[in-house]
Amino acid sequence: MHFDELHRIRPDLVEPFATALPGARATVLSRLWGAFAREPLPGVTRRRRESGSLVVELRRGGPLSAAEAGARPFADVPEDFAVSGPKGPISDPARLLAQLGLRTPAAERLAAELDNSVVNLALARAANADREVSLGDSADAEQAVVDGHPQHPCCRTRTGMSVADVLAYAPEHHPIVPLALLRVPADRWQGTGDWPRTLRDGAAYLLPVHPWQRDNVLRHHRDLAVVEETIAARPLLSLRTLAPVGALPGCHVKTALDVQVTNYRRTISAAEAADGPPLSELVAAVVDKAGHSGSLRVLRELSGGSVRVHGQPSASLTAMLRESTECHLDAGEIAVPLTAVHATGAAVVSGDPVRWLADLADLVLPPVLTLLSMGVALEAHGQNTLVVLRNGRPVRVLYRDLDGVRVSPRRLARCGFTLPPLLGTRAGDDIGALRTKLFGGLISGVFSELADVLSRTRAAEPRALWGVVAEAGRRVFASLPDQEDAAAFFGDTMPLKATIAMRLSENPGAARWTSVSNPLASCR
Repeated sequence: MHFDELHRIRPDLVEPFATALPGARATVLSRLWGAFAREPLPGVTRRRRESGSLVVELRRGGPLSAAEAGARPFADVPEDFAVSGPKGPISDPARLLAQLGLRTPAAERLAAELDNSVVNLALARAANADREVSLGDSADAEQAVVDGHPQHPCCRTRTGMSVADVLAYAPEHHPIVPLALLRVPADRWQGTGDWPRTLRDGAAYLLPVHPWQRDNVLRHHRDLAVVEETIAARPLLSLRTLAPVGALPGCHVKTALDVQVTNYRRTISAAEAADGPPLSELVAAVVDKAGHSGSLRVLRELSGGSVRVHGQPSASLTAMLRESTECHLDAGEIAVPLTAVHATGAAVVSGDPVRWLADLADLVLPPVLTLLSMGVALEAHGQNTLVVLRNGRPVRVLYRDLDGVRVSPRRLARCGFTLPPLLGTRAGDDIGALRTKLFGGLISGVFSELADVLSRTRAAEPRALWGVVAEAGRRVFASLPDQEDAAAFFGDTMPLKATIAMRLSENPGAARWTSVSNPLASCR
C-alpha cells in the first residue's frame, strides 16, 4: 500500500524508501528490544546477560535473545539486527511485541503504531538521504531531526495520517504548511490571554487550524467555516507547532491535531489552553527571582482559544500562541533543540566537546536545579530545551511548553510565590514526582544524548563528559537548601520514561517510569 501511494505522489522516493526500509525496521526493533530489557512489561519474567547477549524470559513461550548492545539507548544497529526467538529470528517489531502473548486492544494498537513508525522513519530517511545538514535559521534546526524521538520505538508514529499527509505536513519533509483560519462567532469562543487583533474579524475570532484538522475534523462541524485567507507556516520539531512565515511576528502557533504521535493524541485540553499564560508568568517570575533570567528564558504562552461545542471547549478545535525563539535571539545566533545536537551528529558543536558540554551545563543546571528547589520542575527534555548558539558556542538556554511543568505549592510559598488558579493537575507536593519530571528529561534524556553523540562523533571520553555535568551540579547544590535533590541527582539510578509499558497499559496517557543506571553516580 505504501509503495502504491508513493508511486502515485512521489515516484522519486520509491527506490530510496525501499533502500531505507530495512534500516528503519532494525532501528524500531532495537528500541523495542531496549524496552524488553528495562521496562516493566507484562509477560516478562526474567532478564539475564550471557556473553554479550541479553536473554529475556517470558511467561509464555521460550526465551528471546539478541545482542545486549542493541538494547542500549541510542544504539546504532545494523540493518540485519534481529532477535532470536523460539521459532527463529525476529526482524519485525510487531512480531517481537507479539511474543508477549497479549490479546488486548492496547497491544493491537501498539502493533499498528510500530508498523506506522517503521514506514514513516523509512520515509524520513529516504527524503533526507542526499540532504546536507545546513542550518540557516532556527526552523532549519528544528527540521534537522530526521529520526524523531531518539529512544522511543514509536519515534515516527503518525497514526491517522496517510503517506501524502506526512509528506505534506511533517517537519522532516521541510514543507510550507497553509494554516486555515476558522471563523468563530463570539458566543462560541472561549479564550485566555490576549488574542491578537490580526486574528479578529469584526466581533468574531479567527482560530488557526492545521489543514489536516480542517480536512478530517471540521467536516463534522458544518456550522463553522474557514475564511479564504491562510497563514503559511513551517512545522517545527513538534509536528503540530509551526512558525508562521510573514505573519504573527514573534509567535509560534500550537495547533490541535487528532493524530497519534509517540505517546499521545495531540489535541489541546481546556486546562492546557487556560493554564498556559498564568503558568508562563509564574515560571518566568521564579526564574527572575532566582537570578537566572540571563541564562534561561521561558518562551511564554501568550494566549489560547477554543471553539465551544455543546457548551464545552473542544480539545480538537483549540490553538495556542507562544513566544517564538526569535524573540530571544541576537544577530548571528540560532536556537537549536538539544535533541537536534544528537540528530545532526554534533555538527552544530564548535571547539572542544568537553568544554562545550561544560559551558552548556553551566547555563542549564543553575536555573533548573534552583527552580526545583523553589518548587518548579521543568520537563527539560531535548525537544522542550533549546540552546542558543553563537559561532557554535552556547550562550543561553530557552525553555518551551509549559504543559509539562509540575509545581510544588509548599516550596513556592516558602519562596514567596502564590500559585495562580489552575485547571490542570500540575500542582502537588510529591517532591519525588517533581524530581522524576526534571531528571527523567534532563539526565536520561538531554545529557545522555549529548554524552552519546560527543563521545561517538568527537572521541570525547564519556567519564570526562559526565564529570563536567557533575561538577556543575555540585556547584549549584552547594548553595541550595534541599540536599535531598542533590542525593537524587547523584543517585545510583535515574528515571527513564517506560514508553512501551505506557502504551500497553489500560491508561496509555499516564506517564510510567523505570529506573536505569545513573552515569552521575560514579562522579559523586
